[in-house]
Amino acid sequence: MYISETYSTSTLLNEQYSDALPHLYTIRTDFQTAGRGQAGNGWESERGKNLLFSTLLRYENIMATKQWRLSMLVAVALWDVLANYLPKEKLTIKWPNDIYWGNNKLVGILIENALIGKNVGHSVVGIGVNVNQTEWTSNAPNPISMCQITGKEYPVEEILESWICAMKSWELRHTEEIETAYLQHLYRREGWHTYVEREVSTAPTAIAQQGVEGAFLAQFIGITEQGELILRKENNEEKTYHFKQIRFVI
Repeated sequence: MYISETYSTSTLLNEQYSDALPHLYTIRTDFQTAGRGQAGNGWESERGKNLLFSTLLRYENIMATKQWRLSMLVAVALWDVLANYLPKEKLTIKWPNDIYWGNNKLVGILIENALIGKNVGHSVVGIGVNVNQTEWTSNAPNPISMCQITGKEYPVEEILESWICAMKSWELRHTEEIETAYLQHLYRREGWHTYVEREVSTAPTAIAQQGVEGAFLAQFIGITEQGELILRKENNEEKTYHFKQIRFVI
């Protein structure tokens, strides 16, 4: 479904939801008046320049404790698509599921899961891909677009169709294969990097390096089955974080 303007494709899809809507049903728009990102952040997008959409996912027998698998699936499928347009070397997946180019945010992904008992009943995946926008007016710390990377403009409908095809392919693969691909493409998988615990900072999920109180160096150790990030600090302390507990200092 295409609509030229809406407040939020994810909000609209949640409002339209019914058992009759099929798996991978999608709403795309040219402009959102109230686009939503992770942790309640807004999403800046110039009218008609970017790919903005939300998709309904219906998978049977995914336990609520395993919903992290959906984040990996969505991100890996989108990484695969973008790797056909952009050089792969700097294209990464930033935990939990954003797509980065170097230290800049290329894609924002927000997944909302509706639980039925102990299982995920359905999911609404909201995705914003910075495609052809070249100027930014908000205080978002590090946006970048495909056009800024290559100097070329791209058809947003083609990227969406490619992602739907990639989802159909990746959803047939074993969880271990999806997890392996996710970890291979993970942002900051190697080396020591700067973070700050969210109790110390109320800044967005990625914040500028200068003057961050409470910042510390840590290296990536792994991700739990529930999707929590495991870091090792310089004093060898290992600590596990869920999404709202940690910020990346860029």
